[in-house]
Amino acid sequence: MSLVITGNPGVGKHTIAEKIAQRLGLVIFDINKIAKDAGLFEENQDTNDVDTEILEKIIAEKISENNLIIGHLAPYVLEKNQVKKMIILRRSPYDLIKVYKERRYPDEKIRENTGSEILGIISHDAISKFEEKTIQIDITGKTIQEAIEKVMVMISGNEGDEKVDWLDLVTKNNDLQKFFVD
Repeated sequence: MSLVITGNPGVGKHTIAEKIAQRLGLVIFDINKIAKDAGLFEENQDTNDVDTEILEKIIAEKISENNLIIGHLAPYVLEKNQVKKMIILRRSPYDLIKVYKERRYPDEKIRENTGSEILGIISHDAISKFEEKTIQIDITGKTIQEAIEKVMVMISGNEGDEKVDWLDLVTKNNDLQKFFVD
């Protein structure tokens, strides 16, 4: 079974996964890289779509014990019996806007990704499918080192799941239009 790090684009998955893999001596399997190498990305306007059924089969053939799998598609291409723990990194949508602008995402893609984080789509889907194997971690405001330490504590089972509710925050700030309206 594998350790998995997932979450929306821009939450810090790759940065944190590389350090965790080094510490634990794990091989990293990057779901996006596997999909790209297999030619599964299909461009549609400003997004890349992936055939998750084909990707799921490819990943099942590639992974083995003691892996660290990383990618936002993890909840959609892995099965519960392949996962030891699934760490869902969460980050404030206000911080993500800055990340996406630095990455030069189009406005529509910024709204789509921040909206997904606010609604907790990846976390909801991961928790629904992987249940007790999932752990949410809010890395907002943490340095990379603090985030890594938090993940390590969660992996070791010394701390429980964090509850993250960006919808409540955005609603209290009266910013729903900022994230969901053109």
